[in-house]
Amino acid sequence: MPKKVDHRERREAIARALWRVVAQQGWNRATMREVAREADASLGQVQHYFSTRTAMLTFAMEFAAEQTSHRVAEGLVDVTHPREVLRVTLTEMLPLHADARATSRMSAAYVLEALHDPELHAKLRDDLREKRALVEQMIRQAIADGHIAEDRDPAVETNLVLALTGLTPLLELDVIDPRAARVAIDRYLDQLFV
Repeated sequence: MPKKVDHRERREAIARALWRVVAQQGWNRATMREVAREADASLGQVQHYFSTRTAMLTFAMEFAAEQTSHRVAEGLVDVTHPREVLRVTLTEMLPLHADARATSRMSAAYVLEALHDPELHAKLRDDLREKRALVEQMIRQAIADGHIAEDRDPAVETNLVLALTGLTPLLELDVIDPRAARVAIDRYLDQLFV
């Protein structure tokens, strides 16, 4: 009897291999052949699941986003205050541990690819708009609930919260350490919340 193949599991294994190649060698060296070698698979197997590097990158980013969402959900198990929700979310978006570093490097590759691929550009833009809207909704609710002063502009505060993810290259290039990033996040959130 032929062995049943879990296609989702195979795609995830290839995505993880792509994460490792990008983290160790960069996006330019992340050829399908190199990813196949890292995944201990044949080039044909990789091409069976992904017809192009862009398709492979897109799936790897979607999978990374799922993993980040799981980590955020785990970090929010006993958290109810919106300040802490934002803190957990922001710290998971920064490259402060191995999985987040892999996601960070994949995100950089994804953005660069999206700058030159109109279809990918539209998809990433829509995804980011949706995520930004969720943060703004959270801030609006925190204002309504009295956690943030009512004179704060929710759109501006959303942009400032998301600007903290701009600490990523500073962390990746060892300009600042993780402690400094956490202090910056805490300082801003302390100023935002009443």
